[in-house]
Amino acid sequence: MLKKRSLLIKDTTREERERIVRSALWDSCGTECEFCSGCDNRGGGRIETIYQAYIDGEKELREINAEYRAPFVR
Repeated sequence: MLKKRSLLIKDTTREERERIVRSALWDSCGTECEFCSGCDNRGGGRIETIYQAYIDGEKELREINAEYRAPFVR
């Protein structure tokens, strides 16, 4: 059984975070993100910029996801 790895900024390198984001987005929508505007259609902005703060080590994934969902959750 594979052991789950931490996705926290403190436990990952920038390169790992880039791979994590790319992999998660590919798995969720099945398309490559270059020229994709799927998330922009929901008003969230270009997909590559939504998770940039995580890649840069500024915000955890859970924070970004919560901010993105906030306008849609009542």
